[in-house]
Amino acid sequence: MPSPDSSAHVVAVALIRHGTVLAAQRSYPDEYAGRWELPGGKLSPGESPEQGAVREIAEELGVSIEVTGNLSGAVAIREGLDLIAVTARILEDGVPEAREHLALAWVAPEELDDLDWLEQDRAFLPELRELLLDGEAMPGGATGGATRIGETVRRPTGPWSPAVHGLLRHLDDTAGVPRLLGVDARGREVLSYIEGTTVRPDDQTLTDAEVESCGAMLRTIHDAMATYRPQGELQWRYGVRALGPGEVICHNDPGVYNWAFNDDRAAGLFDWDMAGPGDPMDDLAFLAWTAVPLYRDIDPPRAAERLRLLASAYGDVDAVDLLEAARRRMTTATERIAAGIARGDVGMQNLAAVGEPERTRGRLGVLAEHAPAIASHLDATTS
Repeated sequence: MPSPDSSAHVVAVALIRHGTVLAAQRSYPDEYAGRWELPGGKLSPGESPEQGAVREIAEELGVSIEVTGNLSGAVAIREGLDLIAVTARILEDGVPEAREHLALAWVAPEELDDLDWLEQDRAFLPELRELLLDGEAMPGGATGGATRIGETVRRPTGPWSPAVHGLLRHLDDTAGVPRLLGVDARGREVLSYIEGTTVRPDDQTLTDAEVESCGAMLRTIHDAMATYRPQGELQWRYGVRALGPGEVICHNDPGVYNWAFNDDRAAGLFDWDMAGPGDPMDDLAFLAWTAVPLYRDIDPPRAAERLRLLASAYGDVDAVDLLEAARRRMTTATERIAAGIARGDVGMQNLAAVGEPERTRGRLGVLAEHAPAIASHLDATTS
């Protein structure tokens, strides 16, 4: 905010989107041309920083904004003229236009120092960097903690991360799997962002096409994971394990809340922190639990139809076996969640906050009621 002195003020606007800030490249005067700044301009007499920010951005970039906060301090541009800065977001999915600048760029926190900033704007970068590293909390997932920054996702690491990172490096070119890009300044793993919408399984249902697409993509991922054979015991989230006979490294949490979708098709599977040795059938069963969905009060003939769709899309799986595997796998899930809560795993404690594992135990009771009828319809279509 401007101080109560005789200085005039220029307001710089840090437009933030998905943990990135919009930088603008100056076109004039000659001594500033080519250098970068936060867009904005001089306040008119009697104008507040918020009012000036809204007006200047509309004039310079052609978008409407909402001011969300202030950056600390003021920087003297010259005697009698100070620069202050506010943060803001663009409204109504507006697209900024470089009406007065040479170029515009959305810049991630790690990229701030790559630009040749005007000296007065540079003073705000340390605080801005920390603000950008907070990122934007992401929808989807089960254990929480994922943050989007630009075209990347940041997630907390743990003792299991080296093992999971080895798996992700092996899957680097596999469709539907995020790429491991490194670790950021806050010690979080950095992954590529999978573009798409997410699903809330408690009140949304996948289309048949989405169910089939998930099954086909999970099979592709499993085939790629089958060639990954790490030697010896490794620390996974559920404990120290070596691969057992007939096991592969599995995702272990492929519920529909961990998928992104585009145009009625699966775009990718995220949240790999639960990965570890297991049976691929258990992964498919976990998917069936939320994709059919088996835990909701679904009509048995419809549940049987969607189980067949999923089993067929995955390939080489009997739908009756998949139904029984789902009951077994989700019982194991309740045991793992309870053990994780007991040992203080933060992700598992996040699940406790939404009623786990008691919630899933209750849902297994619902499936137990419907399972005989679902199995009967499956048997009827295969006899």
